[in-house]
Parts: sequence; C-alpha cells; structure tokens
Amino acid sequence: LMAVWEKFRTQSPAERDLFLNGSFPDGFQWAASTESFKVEGGWTVHGKGETIWDRFGHEGKVFDNQTADLACDSYHKMDYDVYLLRGMLSPNYQFSISWARIFPTGQKESLLEQGALYYEKLIDTLLQSGIEPTVTLNHWDLPQALQDHGGWTNTSIVEAFKEFADFCFSRYGHKVKTWNTFGSPWVVSNFGYGTGEHPPGIKDPSVASYQVTHNIIKAHAEAWHVFNDKYRKNQGGKVGIALNSDWAEPNSDSPQDIEAAERYLSFMLGWFAHPIFVNGDYPALLKKQIELKKTECGEDLAVLPVFTEEEKKMIKGTADFFGLNHHTSRLISESRGSCNPGPDSVGDFQSHIDPTWPTTASSQIQSVPWGLRRLLNYIATEYTSVTNVPIYITGIGMPTEYSSDVLNDTQRIGFLKSYINEAMKAIQLDSVAIQRFTVQSLLDGFEGPQGYSQRFGLHFVNFENSDTPRTPKSSAYFYTQVIERNGFEDKKPTSFRRISGKTKQDSKLPTLPPSEVPSRSKVHHMKVIYVEYAVNLMLKMLCLFFLIIFLHFILAHNLDEVRLKGYTAWSLLDSFEWLSGYSVGFGLHHIDFTHPDRPRTPKRSAHLYHQIIRQNGFPLPVEEEPIYGHFPEGFVWSVATASYQVN
Repeated sequence: LMAVWEKFRTQSPAERDLFLNGSFPDGFQWAASTESFKVEGGWTVHGKGETIWDRFGHEGKVFDNQTADLACDSYHKMDYDVYLLRGMLSPNYQFSISWARIFPTGQKESLLEQGALYYEKLIDTLLQSGIEPTVTLNHWDLPQALQDHGGWTNTSIVEAFKEFADFCFSRYGHKVKTWNTFGSPWVVSNFGYGTGEHPPGIKDPSVASYQVTHNIIKAHAEAWHVFNDKYRKNQGGKVGIALNSDWAEPNSDSPQDIEAAERYLSFMLGWFAHPIFVNGDYPALLKKQIELKKTECGEDLAVLPVFTEEEKKMIKGTADFFGLNHHTSRLISESRGSCNPGPDSVGDFQSHIDPTWPTTASSQIQSVPWGLRRLLNYIATEYTSVTNVPIYITGIGMPTEYSSDVLNDTQRIGFLKSYINEAMKAIQLDSVAIQRFTVQSLLDGFEGPQGYSQRFGLHFVNFENSDTPRTPKSSAYFYTQVIERNGFEDKKPTSFRRISGKTKQDSKLPTLPPSEVPSRSKVHHMKVIYVEYAVNLMLKMLCLFFLIIFLHFILAHNLDEVRLKGYTAWSLLDSFEWLSGYSVGFGLHHIDFTHPDRPRTPKRSAHLYHQIIRQNGFPLPVEEEPIYGHFPEGFVWSVATASYQVN
C-alpha cells in the first residue's frame, strides 16, 4: 500500500477529480450483471431446491418481510431481459447460476434437467443476440440442504462444489468462455458466518468465518483445476474469481494509519487474493496480526486454519484473471487495545467515512470514485504483477431509494461516469491492465436484507405489478452511449436553439413560409391527427439528423397555428417493404430476418424516440444545455405497423 499511497498522496482534489476525456483500448469489454437469487424468482418451479436466501426471507429476516419468491421473474422473462441487453448494445452479460436449480440438494445425484435447460436456453439466447455470457458459479445462494450439514464450514462442501463446477463446465463450457467461481465471497464469510446479517445467520467471527473462507478458497482452486485439466484444451476460456473490496485510504499520513490501512486490505482483499494470486497461503501480515492479538489478549480472537504444503501448491496461481467487485472506500486509522472478535478489533484498525463524500441509499456505500483508481493500482502492484493476469471489473454500481425518481436517475449516471472514468485513468495514466467493466445491475432486484427497498438497476422493475414490467432508466441510455463510444469522446458540447412554444416572436427557429404550410388544413380548420414520417434507418446517423430536424419543423408548424395533435413514427419494426422486400429497414427496431425466431433489437432511433415521448419534447442529452421546449399537454405519441407488412 505504501507505494500506492506515495504515488497519489500529493494529488490535490482538483487534480484527483479532473475528468479525463478519451476512449478505452480497442477490444475493451463492457458488461452488465445480475445474480440468480436477486432476479430469477421461480423459487420452487420445476423442483428447484430451497436456498439459504429463500429460508432467510421466509423467516421474516428481510426488510418488510419481503422474499425473492418472484423477484424480477427472470426465470420466465429471459427473452425480455436479453432484449434489454440488445437495446443497451451490451456485448457481455454476467449472471450467476443457482446451484439449487440444477442440483436441488447440492449433490450431483439430484440433477434437475429442467433447471439445467433453463441456463442452456439463456446462454443460447444470448449468443444468438451476439452477447457473450459470463457465468458466476455461485453468488451467495447456497442450497439449504448443504447448509443443513454445516454449509461452508463443512469440508465436504469442497468436493460438492467441485462436482457442481465440473457439471457446469461440461454442460456449458463449449459456449461460455468466462467463468467466475464465486462472486463477493468475503460477504459470505463476514456477513453470513461472522455477523449473521446474511444467511445462514451465524454469528461466529472467531472460528466459522475463517473456516468458510478456507473452504471457499479450496473449492475455487479445485474448480479451476477441473477446468484446467479436463476442459481448457478443447473449450478454451478463462476461470477466475470475483473478489469484493473497498479501497482503504489512510486517515492521515502517519505510519500508524498507513499500516492500519494495509491491515484493512489484508483482512478484506488479501484474505482471499493472496493465496490465489501470490503464494497459496494467507498474507504474512494477516497471520502475524492474528498471532499478535492472541498474545495480547490471551485468547484466540481469530482461528485461522492452516493450508498444507500440498494445498498451497494446489491453490497458487488458480485464476486466469482478477475479478473485482467494488462500491466504495473507507478512511482507516489505527485503533489498538480491543480484545473483541471481528476483523476491526483483530486488525487494530477503525474505518471512517468522510462526511463530504456523496451518499447513496445504502449507509455502507458512498461515492468515492478516486478510490477505485488507487485500488486498481494496488491490485496491479500486489497481485496481478505476480501472476501476470488482467483485471476484470466484475461489478460496480450504487443503490437509490425505492421511492426516488426511478427513471431519471441522474445520481447513478454521475456515479457510473466518474467510476468508469477512474478506470480509464488507471489504464491510460497508470498502465494497469484492465480489460472489462461490468455495471451492477441490469435490473432492480432483491437486494438481500434490504429486499426491494434499494434499487441498483439500469432498468426499473415495478415490483408492485405481478408482471414485473421493466423500463429503461436514464442510466441505461447513458451506459449505452459509453459502450457505443467505447468511453468518453473528447468534444465540445453543442446546443439546440430554444423553442418556447408560445408565439412566433418567442421562437428562435425560422418558421415555415406560407407556401409550405398545409393550406387545406388551415382553410378548413381541420385538425391534423397524426403525421407518418419514415426514413430509411439503414442510414442511422442520417435518420437521427432528419428526425430531429423534422420535429423542429413540427414545432414551427404548431407556432404557425396548424392544429397538430399527434405524431406517429413509422415503423415500430423492420418489415416486408413491398417491392423492396426485406432489403430496407424502416423500423425503430431491427429484425434479424435471417434467424427463424426473428429477434428484435432497439435501434438508436428507438432510444431517441423513447426519450422524446418521456419528455414530451426534445430530450436533454448530457452534453446539451437545458434549453428545450415541450409539445402541448395531451399531445399524442404513437408508433405504427401495417398488417400485411408484419403478420
């Protein structure tokens, strides 16, 4: 940590927070993610086994007695979710498999074919849409049947996970090229078996928490070796692990606080990363600190299991990439003298939050984007330099309140923009080998103990409607733009001219000459009910240009007293265009006529029209000045098809 601290400690806030324009390297991978228990629902469908999160919710331990029984109902809305991914232009989708949906008891003898087919269909649907699947084998939702025998504290679970991983590699590995063995396993060890805030609700930070990490690390390594020995040669692909970590910023430049921050990272990130990426064993600093507290307090506050020499060899180097889940940072100071169990006390550190840091709906997550860059530098120095593997950012996101402005989520846009930019700084300015950025999450979902009270999604999910409809938020459009540009273009903002919508004199746009005003409508005082306006969307940029210009002219018509009451965009879908057949596309949505399922993908024009409808006028892009007008209240927006062309 000292090297990273020295590198950045002289930065002024202005230099630290300076926005960097530019693009990510060619081939950089963009992704969105979900986790099985947060979105799938269908908790008993087709014989799926109970998970520890099902049990936790049914025991009333989640906010407002909420459960994940239905969640987003993604089990039945797979096509809908993939449609959203296509609309976002997301080239990669990271999802987790529910162990209990394939092996209801957690054991291979209980194989449920319908559960296996669900994930097979999801993977096929993604690939047909040009989206690469990234699969996490386990993200928190352990089968309850395994927990009944001790869960991650029972050493037999290592073999059970190895067999589950073997099945998944065998079944899906010829189509899936990126695997995470675990997602945020520190949360399982610390909150599941340490504080008891997560299922299975065990409060044993001295023994169980450390045993869980020990078994998870061995299970990860066993799974990696199964892939390496049996499948890598024929399937290709990569297997890694998605570790979660805060950045630990020393609260002062004192040696004591710097050392405390180092211990914080050892107890959170190094606990898992050091065995896998360095030497097969726990960090020396972690082991030394635990022994120090044992001597100081006269008892075992932390019982750290020991890897055998054979296990160390088996664990070392078992990752093809370093997966990082990150949400926030902490200020760390030294705090000695406590003899209570728990990482803070054992580690002799205390964490703080700067009151100036922007808050989110979670008291545990503050927006500290510069911490990401420092954490990435730390990982590159401590871990990936040893094994020479790239870093994949496997999850970054922030929660908003359930009752907040759910669609116009400008706070999330600011959060993502700044964190993505810090990742770009790490690549361009620090030469850190980062190859992927994943936004958490594609959808609002069931957020653990918080239930549905916090929203992480790029898409709003209405949980009060049993059909759980999805709606893109502003952040979905922002992320689409980032993907399309592969970063942030270096350009000066432009602005449209103001349209007041009141009088000709107020308008800054030229009005139409009398010769161009539809005279019959004006003379006979007929109401113009709708206008059909079609442009060949094969010329995408030209289409957007003329669509904007045409809408400006509609306003001019309105200012010239034409009684315009609505606007219809032709056409909702690409379709059979008479003599031209399928050679031209008028649709707001592209249809792949070469595929028997005729999959639909929203075009850029669909996103634009969606924003126009939502704002009843011209949208406000991030780059533009707020000088847009609105159509009259009650103005009707529509889309159209014709029966012969689509049926």
